[in-house]
Amino acid sequence: MLKSDTDLVKAANCDLDTLRAKALDILTQHTAKSNPATTQQIKDRKVKKTRKGTASGSLSATLFALYRETEDILVRSAICYLLKNGCKVGGDEDTDKFNQRRRKVEIKVERLQQQLASRMPKGRDLTATKWLETLTNACKTVPQDEVEAKLWQNQLLRNSSILPFPISYETNEDLTWFKNDKGRICVKFSGLGEHTFEVYCDRRQLHWYQRFIEDQQTKRNSKDQHSSGLFTLRSGQIAWQEGKGKGAPWNIHHLTLYCAVDTRLWTTEGTDEVRKEKATEIAEVLTRMNKKGKLKETQQAFIKRKQTTLQKINNPFPRPSHPIYQGKSQIIVGVSFGLEMPVTAAVVDASSRQVLIYKSTRQLLGDNYKLLNRQRREQQINSHQRHKAQKQSEHNYFSESELGQYIDRLLAKAIVTLARKYQSGSIVLPKLGDVREIAQSEIQAKAEQKNPGYIEGQQKYAKQYRQNVHRWSYGRLIENINSQASQASIVIEQGQQPFLGNPQEKARDLAFFVYNSRFNAII
Repeated sequence: MLKSDTDLVKAANCDLDTLRAKALDILTQHTAKSNPATTQQIKDRKVKKTRKGTASGSLSATLFALYRETEDILVRSAICYLLKNGCKVGGDEDTDKFNQRRRKVEIKVERLQQQLASRMPKGRDLTATKWLETLTNACKTVPQDEVEAKLWQNQLLRNSSILPFPISYETNEDLTWFKNDKGRICVKFSGLGEHTFEVYCDRRQLHWYQRFIEDQQTKRNSKDQHSSGLFTLRSGQIAWQEGKGKGAPWNIHHLTLYCAVDTRLWTTEGTDEVRKEKATEIAEVLTRMNKKGKLKETQQAFIKRKQTTLQKINNPFPRPSHPIYQGKSQIIVGVSFGLEMPVTAAVVDASSRQVLIYKSTRQLLGDNYKLLNRQRREQQINSHQRHKAQKQSEHNYFSESELGQYIDRLLAKAIVTLARKYQSGSIVLPKLGDVREIAQSEIQAKAEQKNPGYIEGQQKYAKQYRQNVHRWSYGRLIENINSQASQASIVIEQGQQPFLGNPQEKARDLAFFVYNSRFNAII
């Protein structure tokens, strides 16, 4: 398809009319199978751009398959002619337009190759071999240009991890759970042979691992009459956690196991909810497959597996009963974001337009509010250290560890607890794009108030304010609220945060706005 008409004619060793005639013949044959049409209609019709899945898209797929099957040079050249002209026989080719189209495609291919190359796993330099080679080159040779010098500098300043990449297990059947002779919980991983690992955890996490064992034992005892699709465990990951000391690496560092679970599968009511969702999904797949008529052997085997899965899903695991949380739809928790006051919550009764309670960041965190001040101080210190390191071309890996994420979890837990206390039906969060704009507006307004009429002073003050005021990771906070709210069966809604008013008014108005928009959507 990257060849011009002249190149295709040379490759097929024929003239252009012969090539077009062959292309028209191929087009007529394969179009008549799906949509009968006369030769004159094919010549005269104007083919428009269509989305994948339409008649034109299926014709392109057919032509690609025919191209792979045939070895005839004339047929291949005719197919290329059709594909590059949108599955139609065109007129004389404009050389300039074709060259422009070809260059665009070449650029796309180059960019795609670069993206694919960058996504390939490169591994980690666990023995520092590449770093030593770069250091040797930098000491003994002169860089050819600034690009190579910058590359060497980046490689020498890069703080390579001394630990291998983590291993992810996307299915719950890749992990086998059991208890050893000492009564300790153990796990085996697919692909690691007979190696077994003992699990060490807190009491807070122990009940989860006990549930993993119970699920697999129930399935084994019932001779596979239960489906692993209803296992509480969904996926797992093992990773090395760096330690300090001297000795063999496997004695210094230790393995950490991360497990992803579906909290709904802890209770009978939640399991029944998941079971209905999966059963509906499988039923839709079977309906689509049965509509196809005559099926291949592989498709029939696929249907049989789905039917077996459907039977197993309707045989749920024994679970403890616990009523699903039911909140009041008119009780809404509105959450506003800001700079000096990162989070403010307002619980409102939208039907009566009353505010039940306001909660500031200090009130939400309680005794843990001192952690927020500590994080702000660490951010300022690390920002200054990074600035100094960049000037001296040194390592600048300064961070606040996991303190910010821990504070986000505390805030999310406090907001969800507040919602459950007042039996709220939903939590309303601001759209992230609006928050960025509001934060920038706050900074600009403070700068203008501080230095009225002095543009340069306003810019300097705004820059200093951004450095001193807490820089909050709103996206991470939203993820934590979503996670904990889903565990508590509380709905999350989003709305546009108002630009005017104090944090309490913004949280209140956001909740009222979302409540009113529900009725507008119904109308």
